Amino acid sequence: MKPSTRSLEGKRFILSALAFILFLCALASINEIRFDSLLKFGRCALSNLPSQSHNASSEISAASNSSSSDDIRILIGILTLPDQYQRRHFLRLIYGTQSPAGAQVDVKFVFCNLTKEDQKVLVALEIMRYDDIIILNCKENMNKGKTYTFFSSLPEIFNSTDRPYPPYHYVMKGDDDTYLRLENLVDSLRPLPREDLYYGYVIPCPSMDPFVHYMSGMGYLVSWDIAEWIRESEIPRNNLEGPEDKVFGDWMRDGHRAKNRYNAKWSMYNFPEPPTRCTHELWPDTIAVHLLKNQDKWIHTLKYFNVTSNLKPSKLYHIP
Repeated sequence: MKPSTRSLEGKRFILSALAFILFLCALASINEIRFDSLLKFGRCALSNLPSQSHNASSEISAASNSSSSDDIRILIGILTLPDQYQRRHFLRLIYGTQSPAGAQVDVKFVFCNLTKEDQKVLVALEIMRYDDIIILNCKENMNKGKTYTFFSSLPEIFNSTDRPYPPYHYVMKGDDDTYLRLENLVDSLRPLPREDLYYGYVIPCPSMDPFVHYMSGMGYLVSWDIAEWIRESEIPRNNLEGPEDKVFGDWMRDGHRAKNRYNAKWSMYNFPEPPTRCTHELWPDTIAVHLLKNQDKWIHTLKYFNVTSNLKPSKLYHIP
């Protein structure tokens, strides 16, 4: 066989092999086969081809490795009390049935040291079952530093060499009478900075300027670097007593922090009844509804947002 003929057949073989690999790629996309497994197969097949074919394999591998997850990581700390067992179980239903795309949202229940024998048993069982409780080293209080202890403890708890840094891009302090719609929360955060951010519902209610006062305790969020600053700075450590959400705003002002601020009003608001300057009717663009103080208000809110719409049909139950 003439050398030119052998060269021509070699090129045909290479083209045929590449066409076969492309066919496998198409098949994988149809059947949702993991692409990394396909790459291993492709590298194996290409290893027997002439050297010029290895460039294509390297380019495919590099393209695969260059894609990285841009998931937002959010920690929501719901400040509550050890004895609020039923409320925690209820909220686990509320947040356990929400799965926002492109985000890792961890909801933790936060309270101070246990003081009773029944708490030590029942809370320990909750931790064993759900692993969603943070017990702070403090005495339960409303306006004497619980919020400070929460934020200042987070870097020590979560910063670690065996997890990404920051472990969370954002940390939220929330109330246990607030309903958070996680998908809307995540969507509102996507375009925002991940450093020096202070996010929430501006107080007083008529105000729309997040740089004047502070964010309502229904639920406000800061970036991870602010949690680290709270741990390290003397400013919050020396100013603990008073209405905690207002005091938090004072820290931001006195420390010249939170240059990036976002007012989520009116996607965050109080329950419509009784009507006040902080309320309005429920609407689809909601991020948070506050002051759900009883079961009727919770049920009214959950029905409005049709939270059971994804209930799968089954012979095991019938719910009209």
